[in-house]
Order: sequence, then structure tokens, then C-alpha cells
Amino acid sequence: MRVVVAEDHTLLRDGLIRLLTAHGFEVVEAVATGPLLLDSLLRHRPDVAVVDVRLPPTFTDDGLRAVIQARRTLPELPVLVLSQYVEQLYARELLAGGGGIGYLLKDRIGKVAEFVDAVKRVAAGGTAMDADVIAQLLTRHAEPLTGLTPREHEVLRLMAEGRSNAAIAERLFITEKSVGKYTTGIFLKLGLAPSEDDNRRVRAVLTYLQSSGQ
Repeated sequence: MRVVVAEDHTLLRDGLIRLLTAHGFEVVEAVATGPLLLDSLLRHRPDVAVVDVRLPPTFTDDGLRAVIQARRTLPELPVLVLSQYVEQLYARELLAGGGGIGYLLKDRIGKVAEFVDAVKRVAAGGTAMDADVIAQLLTRHAEPLTGLTPREHEVLRLMAEGRSNAAIAERLFITEKSVGKYTTGIFLKLGLAPSEDDNRRVRAVLTYLQSSGQ
């Protein structure tokens, strides 16, 4: 599986290269700036990109902007974004697109098995959302969700992390059939059609949050 890595900190970039290589990935290029990332993505068309949000030259959203621009040519490009902090605008903007999508805080890299699994899920077209990112998004935008019951809110949070109905049922100690009923209720209350596609489910949740304009 071919990977492009974008990280400006040399030690972390080298660490990512070694980690990914050790787990069977082929790092075709590792870059340190937004412009170099854009060029690399368009040249290599990797199976997945692992990208830091804040890259030179501005250290603001250069990594994200490079990804968004690359996706105009490669709309299904799988991308796993890494960030030091929860940045709600970046998360919502990222998930507005298609293809495999992930957003993890950098301290999750230390949990190697989980990180590698996240890269693989994103490359396969799935999602890998950090629980802290989802929790802060839902907390910050709680008002539009006031029509949901506490249990529906829990299911929505876990669903937005990219978990399947079976995984949600296991986490909440309820049946998978119950999760299906809660999921149907959530989409009805939000005016969204239910779907068994995990990636579409997550995008629907965050698109709704984005549409609130908050």
C-alpha cells in the first residue's frame, strides 16, 4: 500500500516513515510543506496520505488546503489528517468530501496498533475519527441536537467515530437491533435518510453540524 507522508517535524516524520514501513506500507514520499504535499499527491496518486494540518509556509492550514486542492483532481483520495489540537473547522471541512477520511490527534500515533488500523481503514475508503474530535464537535454544536434523547446522542457520537452498528451495540451493551432503531430515529430527527454506509453516515453527521453555521 503506497503512502505519502506530510509532516514538518523531522523526528516525527522519520518516525512515521519507520512505523509505516515496519507494518508493510510503502512510503513513496515524505514531504514537509504544503506546496510539496500537493505536488507529491498529484504525482504519486497514493493509496492513502497521512497529513499534518499545519505545515509550512504559513503553519496554519497548509496541509488541509493542499489536500482539498488535490481532491479536485483526485476526489476519492483517502486522507488521514493528524493535528496537535482539535480544530473543529478543519474536521468539518475535511469530512465534507468523499473517499476515505480520518482525523486523529497526534498523540494517538503512540498507540501503534490503533494508528496502523486507522491508516488501513482510511485507505479502504472508511473513516477513522478521533473520539475527542467528535466529542468536542458535538459539545460545541449541542443546540441543534437537543431533540435527540440521551441514548440517541450516545449512538450519534459513536456512529460519527465511524463505528458499525455491531461495534456501537458492544460499546453500549445493547442489541444491534436497538442500535438500528436509534440510528433510524437520529436520521429522522435530523432530516437525513438512513444509510448503512459508515462513511456516508459520518459525512451526514458532520455536514449537518456544518450547516448549522456555528
